[in-house]
Amino acid sequence: MEQTIISIPSEFGPEEPEIVEAPEPSIEVLEETENYGRFRLGPLNRGYATTLGAPLRRVLLSSLQGAAVTWIKIDGVLHEYSPIEGMRENVQTFMLNVKKIRLRGHTGRPGKMRLEANGEGEISAGDIIAPADFEIVNPELRLGYLDGPDASVSVEFNVETGEGYIPAASHEGFPIGHLPVDAIYSPVVRVNYSVVRTRVGQFTNYESLLLEIWTDATKTPSVAIQEATDALIAHFFILKNVGTQTQAPTKSMGVSPEIYNMPLEQLELTGRTFNAMKRHGLSKVGEILAMAPEEWLSIRNFGEKSRAELDAKLQALGLNKNEDLDATDGASIVDHTEELDQQVEEVESDRIILQEL
Repeated sequence: MEQTIISIPSEFGPEEPEIVEAPEPSIEVLEETENYGRFRLGPLNRGYATTLGAPLRRVLLSSLQGAAVTWIKIDGVLHEYSPIEGMRENVQTFMLNVKKIRLRGHTGRPGKMRLEANGEGEISAGDIIAPADFEIVNPELRLGYLDGPDASVSVEFNVETGEGYIPAASHEGFPIGHLPVDAIYSPVVRVNYSVVRTRVGQFTNYESLLLEIWTDATKTPSVAIQEATDALIAHFFILKNVGTQTQAPTKSMGVSPEIYNMPLEQLELTGRTFNAMKRHGLSKVGEILAMAPEEWLSIRNFGEKSRAELDAKLQALGLNKNEDLDATDGASIVDHTEELDQQVEEVESDRIILQEL
């Protein structure tokens, strides 16, 4: 705790300086609504407002989890340059409107939504049938207009969770009729921060951080700050262990750094298996080895065939991902193999002794 010496004059003459403690920094909510918040953090030592404000802004804008539509399927439409029968908007205009749908995910799981509209009238996001896993926070959003009494449209929406912004061009391997959509996962729309001088007693060498956050209403600004702070703490905690002897993941898994950091592309997997793993956030062989085989099957579009293919590729590299191996207990592949060899030797030794008897 920093101490500040304040001299208090007296009518009877100067007195001894009094030592007082500087106040602890605290955060104050100046204003908050569903999609806007204004906060003040202080008092801080000089330089710390910028030190905290810059990384907070970066994480708030790019690293928070959210839900978004990743592709749509319109009955009777094969590609994005087709018209939609009975609707004033074409496919591209409709997809631009779909991109504006803001979803609040309650479970973190992917899912599907459905739109069935008939008859003349406007179609809004509130007409979409969504499961309990998702909530549409802007149901008033206009998606299109059916211009005839016999007009109808049927649309399937695929919803996934992720971070930041994923353009439609990065999605590959979709069958004909599945139209990829730009996925805006980030719930934070805009962030501003400023530094103001702050007076503490007779001293003016302190400052405060003023933070303004605009969201899409899927998360409140307070929740956004909490999640951004958790992300920063998780990364800074890694630095806390600097200088300590911690076992590297490549050693604990029994693989070389070259194998651990090998890109997935070098495994030459089929498109379906490769795309499923990339969409799950996997990019290195070591990240696959860190998962138990049972966890592989939890990856979307990753089934038994994909599992058998991946097993074959890993075995070709000399890596046998046994189902009995738990990736979370720290046991390595090499140690597991040595243990099996030792058991075989013991059985062989017992057999020889029995023969001698």
